[in-house]
Amino acid sequence: MTEMIRKSLRDSKTARWAALGIVSLTMFCGYWFADVMSPLKPMLESQLGWTSTDYGTFTSAYGWFNVFFLMLILGGIILDKIGVRLTGLGSAGIMVLGAGLKYYAISTTFPEGATILGLKMQVALASIGFAIFGVGIEISGITVTKIIVKWFKGYELALAMGLQVAVARIGTLMALASPVPIAKYFGSISSPLLVCLILLTIGFLSYFGYIAMDKKLDASEVDHVKEEEESFQVRDIFSIMSNKGFWLIAILCVLFYSAVFPFIKYAADLMVNKYGLEPEVAGLIPSLLPLGTLFLTPLFGGIYDKMGKGATMMIIGSAMLIVIHGLFSIPIIDSWIFATVLVILLGIALSLVPSAMWPSVPKIIPERQLGTAYSVIFWIQNWGLMGVPFLIGRVLDKYCISGEKVVDGVTIRSYDYTIPMLIFTSFGVMALVVALMLKREDRIKGYGLELPNIKKSA
Repeated sequence: MTEMIRKSLRDSKTARWAALGIVSLTMFCGYWFADVMSPLKPMLESQLGWTSTDYGTFTSAYGWFNVFFLMLILGGIILDKIGVRLTGLGSAGIMVLGAGLKYYAISTTFPEGATILGLKMQVALASIGFAIFGVGIEISGITVTKIIVKWFKGYELALAMGLQVAVARIGTLMALASPVPIAKYFGSISSPLLVCLILLTIGFLSYFGYIAMDKKLDASEVDHVKEEEESFQVRDIFSIMSNKGFWLIAILCVLFYSAVFPFIKYAADLMVNKYGLEPEVAGLIPSLLPLGTLFLTPLFGGIYDKMGKGATMMIIGSAMLIVIHGLFSIPIIDSWIFATVLVILLGIALSLVPSAMWPSVPKIIPERQLGTAYSVIFWIQNWGLMGVPFLIGRVLDKYCISGEKVVDGVTIRSYDYTIPMLIFTSFGVMALVVALMLKREDRIKGYGLELPNIKKSA
């Protein structure tokens, strides 16, 4: 066994970081497309006649198939049974397929009054495309996470996960900052989607490079890889489900991300309605959030690798959510400078929690079960990513209309975001409670969440 490990390709720093770079590119393209519509909400209302409920329905569609058809659970089981190569390639292809349908829906003019299942045809088709895309990117996410564990366990695991998240956040940054300028330059609201569709195709093709590297890795660890990939059994699902630490991680994940990613979907509109910014620049302030995580997530991941304190980091990040969203909800604080400071602080919170949360899962769950474990966590998370945007859209339309304004000759509604921000604050409160419970469970079970990731013998 010692001789086999010594000859493993993952012992090469160049090889494991190159593998990380390739799969990070795929996720970068996916995250850019995932949030590309966020800054376009005012344009969707003024040019395509969408309402906040239409937009909330569309954004919630991300999780439809993952949640109701259990596609994430199935994807995790497939990942543990057939490995990262085919699963990753298939999920990247699904992203391209869903993105193509979404682009078709937004770029096409449909007959007035045409509906599908009670939704405007354009909204319905865009939502279905986004739902298909959601299956692809979420399964890609768990695949990439398992890839990182495969290459970096015993090495710079949290740093590697942090860097992958950082690269993905660059995609989010581009999604928040670029769509309105692109749409105005080309004179089409669908043009940003086309740019992202092209990038997704590039990301899909780049994955073939990783497949070649993964084959070489498996060749250097033939017996070990075979044992890892073939030992998973369906009964392992019940073992995962009976693990209290796993459930605390999963619940913390859905609560924390429900307070962040749905907020990003509405952040540009918040900047327009509360802080009086023009749509052309409203996405720039929210774009600072992923910009901050670009540097801080790897930094915090490196700290976790070397010093530990993962559970503590999750507690601090959750507590920050309460303060940040609570201040966002105060109506009289309407300075865009103050909003900028809060977004930067939210970026710090978004760096703290994921940099500690994702590398903590392999301390709780055996490696052969990681694909399924991550898929269940992502599935639970998708309930929040599906339900919260829809909830916010309905709340805005029912309780938060504050007036009307004319944009490009079209009358659209203005909104008061106080209630939505209080909803996000409540998720922060619940996340803090669960993070405290997780630290207590770690003391009882000895998972090692407060211990460093890097092994002294590595």
